[in-house]
Parts: sequence; C-alpha cells; structure tokens
Amino acid sequence: MLQDQQTVGRQPSRGDATRPSDPDGRASVGGETPGRNPETDAPPAEGRKRDDGDDAPGRSADDETSSGDAPPSDAENSSDDSASKPNILRRHPFWALGIAVAVVALAAGAYVYWLTRLHPYESTDDAFVDARQFSIAPKVAGYIVDVPVTDNQHVEAGAVLFQIDRRDYEVALAQARAQVASAEASIRNFDAQIEGQKAQVAASQAEVMQAEASLKFAREDAARYRDLAEKGAGTIQRSQSSSSTLDQQQAAYDRARANLVAARTQVGALDAQKAGAEASLATGKAQVAQAELNLGYTTVTAAQPGRVVQLSGAKGQFAQAGQTLSTFVPDDIWVIANYKETQITDMRPGQHADIAIDAYPERKITGHVDSV
Repeated sequence: MLQDQQTVGRQPSRGDATRPSDPDGRASVGGETPGRNPETDAPPAEGRKRDDGDDAPGRSADDETSSGDAPPSDAENSSDDSASKPNILRRHPFWALGIAVAVVALAAGAYVYWLTRLHPYESTDDAFVDARQFSIAPKVAGYIVDVPVTDNQHVEAGAVLFQIDRRDYEVALAQARAQVASAEASIRNFDAQIEGQKAQVAASQAEVMQAEASLKFAREDAARYRDLAEKGAGTIQRSQSSSSTLDQQQAAYDRARANLVAARTQVGALDAQKAGAEASLATGKAQVAQAELNLGYTTVTAAQPGRVVQLSGAKGQFAQAGQTLSTFVPDDIWVIANYKETQITDMRPGQHADIAIDAYPERKITGHVDSV
C-alpha cells in the first residue's frame, strides 16, 4: 500500500525513500516523478491507490516503497508542545518573585555581614604577648630563712616571696630608738637649765636695780657732804667717807650689770646646747625610720598580682642587696601586633579586638586597641 504526499516546496526528510518509478529504472527522490516539473504540473492527488497487480512489466509489488514523508518524530512533537506551552515564570509568577526576593535578601545580608563583620577588621599572625617583667631583689643583705613560693607560682599583691633574717635589723632599730630617747632626755635637761638661768637673769636684773639705787643715794650723799665741807659746816672726814661709799656703790652697780650680762649669755649657750640635742633627736628619729625600713625590707613581698618565674633564691642562701632572686611577670599583659601600614589606616584606640592564642585555640579572648 502506497501513500502519495505533496512534495512541492518541501525538502526530503529522514523518512523519505527512493524507489523505482518507471520501467527504465530511474528513481524519484522525495516523491517527485522524473520528467515532470513540479512547478507547472499539477500535484498528484492525495489519497491512497490500491494496485490490482496490473503493473508495468518488470515491476513487482515488492519493489514498491513509500515515496511520501514519514510521520513527524518525537523530538519535533516535544518541541512543538514546548513552544505551545507557557514558560515557568508565567505558570508560577509568585514562586519566581519569592525566589528573586530571597536571592536579593541573601545578597544584601551577605553584603551587610561583610561590611560590618569582615570589612572593618584587620588580622595578622605576627603578634606576641608582652609584659613589663622585672627582677626580684632584696634591698638589704642577709641570710634567707624562708621561701614560701615556688617556681611559676601565681601570687597576689602583698604575698611573701622571701624572708631574710630579721635579728640584726631588730638590734639596729633598738639602738636607734635608744639614741632618740637619749636626745629627748638631753633636751629636757637643757630646758630645765635654761629655765634656771632665766631666773638667774631675773635676779641679776634685780641686783642691778638695787645697785643703781644705792649708787644714786651715794652720789647725792657725797655731793651734800662735799658742799658742807666747802662751806665749813661739815667735816672733811665725813666728806671723804661719802666719797668712798659712792665708789663702792659704783663698783657694786658695775658688778651687778656684769652678772646680768653673764646670765643672759648663759641662757644663749644653753639654747645652743638644746639646739644640738634637738639635732641629735632628729638624727635619732631618722635612724629609727631607716632601721624600721631595713627591718621591713627583710620581708620581700609582691607589689602586684603576677607570677614568679626563674626562681633562684633558696633557704639558707646569703643574699646581697640588689642580688636577683627571681623574675616577676605581672598580670597586666598585652599583645603587640605588627600590621602593615595599609592595615592601620582606620585603627583607633579603644576599638574592639579579638585575640586567638595558638596554645589555647578554643579559648576566646577579647580586648581593645590601646595605642597605635
């Protein structure tokens, strides 16, 4: 059974076949009959022809094949179906809009996270922990009688690190206090002498006043007897006696004044001696203070919280003043981080900092920028 199809303006398809179409054995391709112009001749009528066996000589029914096109393939059908159906955006507009919004929101969130969490931070692995560590040394010499700490031990402020023998310094303190007591006694003695000398000055002043009054009377008496003697009313003996009395009173007056000056000078000397005693007292008090300090220096304590490392002092060892007995690392530590110049452009003191230590990878340490 043969199917004739219209072949005008159509190229041969995969389903076209070549078959003999005339007794001369010429083949027609794509359903065209040789010797006929497809543009001028009328196309063959569509339909089916049933051969009754009256074919031309040399032509058998087995040689007849279909000269028409094969039915459309599955790929062509699927392409036609896809072209006729709407795309996914038209079929599910709300789903597409939601996905687009989610993508935009995710991109915006990633940008905000980068802007706030990643972009402002600079990191470096060229960093190390530092502290103002210093040596522990006594200020006084002596034998170490106790070491209550051990190496790498953490201590609080005021904890005893070393104890030096106190007995020599207790004796020195007692001597200094004795000197202070002696100086105080000397000062009290001088105070008493000065008070007594001041009384002596007062008595000398009274004697001077008495001598001055007697001298005045003697002058007047001598002048009166001298006038009487000159007038002949008195005796020469009486006039000479009054003159002698005047000389005696003058000498007594001079002696009283000299005693007054000596008494006043003695007061000045006692004041000077008292000042020396007061200086000795001040020296004694300074010695007491130094002895107390030296006694306190026999106990070496921690000035701040920290850790004792490199301990070298031991019980029974004689320690010289200034000799290093251990090293002390305070708790006040910091991290020195070395950044590139381009990384410190926006760094400012007080900014937050996250610190990671290789020895403690799971421990989170936070801090702040102290200086740049």
